[in-house]
Amino acid sequence: MKRLKLILHSNYTYFILIFIVLLISLIRITLPKKSHLIKNNKTFTGTIVKYNIDEMRLSMTLKNKEKFLANYYFKNEKEMQNFQKTIKLGDCIKVVGETSLPKQNTTKNIFNYQKYLQNKNIFYIIKVAKYQKISSSNNIYYKIKQKLSKNLEKNYYLQTLILGNKDMIPEKVMTSYQENGISHILAISGMHISILSYLILKIMKIIIPSTKKSYLLTIVLLLCYISFANISPSIIRSSISFILLSFNKLYNLELSPIKIFILVVALTILINPFFIFDIGFLYSFTISLALIITITKKKNYLKNLLTTSAIAFYISIPISLYYFYQINLLSIIYNLFYIPLISIIIYPLSIIVLLCPYLLPLYNFFTNILEITSIFLDKITLGKLIFIKLPFYIYLLEFLLILYSLICKNKYLHKKVYLFTILILLLHYFYPFYHQEDYLKVIDVGQGDSLLLHSKTESILIDTGGVATAKKQSIVTKTTIPLLKSLGIKKLKYLILTHNDFDHMGEAKSLLTNFKVEEVLINQGPINKLESALIKEGYLIRKIKQDEHLTCGNIDLIQLNKNMSNENDSSQIYYVKYQNISALLMGDASIKSEKELLKTYDFHHINILKIGHHGSNSSTSNELLAKINPNLALISVGKDNIYNHPHQEVLEKLKRYEIPYYLTSESGTITIDLDSKIITEDNID
Repeated sequence: MKRLKLILHSNYTYFILIFIVLLISLIRITLPKKSHLIKNNKTFTGTIVKYNIDEMRLSMTLKNKEKFLANYYFKNEKEMQNFQKTIKLGDCIKVVGETSLPKQNTTKNIFNYQKYLQNKNIFYIIKVAKYQKISSSNNIYYKIKQKLSKNLEKNYYLQTLILGNKDMIPEKVMTSYQENGISHILAISGMHISILSYLILKIMKIIIPSTKKSYLLTIVLLLCYISFANISPSIIRSSISFILLSFNKLYNLELSPIKIFILVVALTILINPFFIFDIGFLYSFTISLALIITITKKKNYLKNLLTTSAIAFYISIPISLYYFYQINLLSIIYNLFYIPLISIIIYPLSIIVLLCPYLLPLYNFFTNILEITSIFLDKITLGKLIFIKLPFYIYLLEFLLILYSLICKNKYLHKKVYLFTILILLLHYFYPFYHQEDYLKVIDVGQGDSLLLHSKTESILIDTGGVATAKKQSIVTKTTIPLLKSLGIKKLKYLILTHNDFDHMGEAKSLLTNFKVEEVLINQGPINKLESALIKEGYLIRKIKQDEHLTCGNIDLIQLNKNMSNENDSSQIYYVKYQNISALLMGDASIKSEKELLKTYDFHHINILKIGHHGSNSSTSNELLAKINPNLALISVGKDNIYNHPHQEVLEKLKRYEIPYYLTSESGTITIDLDSKIITEDNID
């Protein structure tokens, strides 16, 4: 023990440890990952380690030689109920279906699902046509986990705070937590593990007089609990931390907090080096480090809480900016309310309700307070600052400066470093104002339309697309808004809704709820349900007239269409002019609209044509192509869509007139730099 104590107290031990961990992690991360599944196979068997049912959609994680995902849609309610009765966690199941790779992001700066799964060693997704149970599980671990899941399935906060499963929290609610900067408190992290281990330890000390045995039994029970929760980096880090702190106390090792911290991080990364890409781990790691080197306990609880909240916010700024392109200054204040609400009331109640379900109404009362207040506070835009996406080294510089400003003991130097850090952050925030770019983007929103025009810090979004994902997730909150923020766009001058088809304006409410828009423009047709709902919400909406001019920085737009017989015919059409570049954006306008357009306006040449109606043969006539003679055609269309857009007839016309074209289904989001005329495709397949 003395020799171990000497080794652990030597600074050289930690330098060597850091070097070894970095070397091993680098090798493990850079080694190519290989799957043992045969892609062309149709039949797979595996043990169910996790499953989730969302309406009629079944998502399973199966494990054989490796983990893989399997998705299935129940044919009816009876089939779903039969699955729930007969199939449990740990059962062996055979699935038959098509194998595919997880989707990559087709828009830059957006979450990459494929990379996320690969970091968890999951390489394939099976689209299941049919399934068959092979055998039931007698494994006690799965039986306990199934029982836990069954007891917690009625409340998604119990699932979140007991098992670490946040998948069931409604998207609107989860978005509000992220926007308010409080989503981290819902993860099972150091705070929750500390509360849980403290409660277990108190009980053990009552049952067992021996301090050593109480600690050891607490560690054993804690490890048992962790094995049933969805293992996350923050859970592993905080659990290892508790274990090492316990040993430090029991065996009088006298290790400093910073040395224990280094040991914790080293062991966590050795378990899985890909944890360094996990947001939860990065938040947990940086906040813990900052609190260790700065916090000195005060008697005043409120002062402690405020100091902790402020330091946690300050050190995590680079992480928030790198992943979310935004910080919320008011989150420091919000955490003064939410941290006690979660740590003192909701989390302990979660454990109590697990043992005593009759207290669920009381539990729901407090979780409702959590949700209602968060959704309300999300509407407050004051304090929300959006930062443009910059190269990684900028965020690393910001982190090192912030860390040094916390460590530095020299008051004079500390002040200089702190001011320099603020200057760097201000330069980052105002970067779009002194580095202006002018561009047009056709955003990949699946089978729908959404175009972004940007010039001189002003932006216009034309259409929003509609809900088209398997889980009915909002395209706007998952793609459009993160894209806008990553570009440093803080508000939209106009949201133009060309017409009231769902695939063009279905996400309008979601956008207006979550992003600042000065004015909404709709076409001249009758008001429909979607438009009426927006008007009732009190948004500034008006009908745009034919020949009305709009500006967006250096870009000029003219709306060319009038009210006609149906929505597609009445779709807004825009002539766009930027210096010597012209574009015609056709919305869903039909050949009938095109004829009226050519009769009213004298077009000689258009550089860019956004093809109407996703390449349907109801649009894009020979007369239009011959008259405007575009240099380039853009088609917004979903991959493998049920309408078979774009129609072959339209593509053949483009080839006949020797017009090059891009499809969002193939190229992802398409960007045209209006200054350099360079075209960029975001699809990284």
